[in-house]
Amino acid sequence: MAVKPFPTHARKSFGDVTPKLAELTDEVLFGDIWERKQLSKRDRSLVTCAALIALGKTEQMSFHFPRAIENGVTKEELVEVITHLAFYAGWPSAMSAVTKLKELL
Repeated sequence: MAVKPFPTHARKSFGDVTPKLAELTDEVLFGDIWERKQLSKRDRSLVTCAALIALGKTEQMSFHFPRAIENGVTKEELVEVITHLAFYAGWPSAMSAVTKLKELL
């Protein structure tokens, strides 16, 4: 498999604790899924952030919100996704996402 943009991030972050999960994260998730051409990285980031907001996965937002901005999602778009999802995923999930976004910006 070709070297991808984040080949050692997971290994550095948690590979000492869960080496196979780190390997799968680096090679499958970021090495394959995130590199597929059917969706742009910007769109993948927007979808990922929406899923994290809907599921209330605030810890993962710390990684994915800044990455979304790096991938071309604007702050205004993240705010709009949070606002939109307040009505579909629940107010508490949206409020948690707002809190996380404020921390990161």
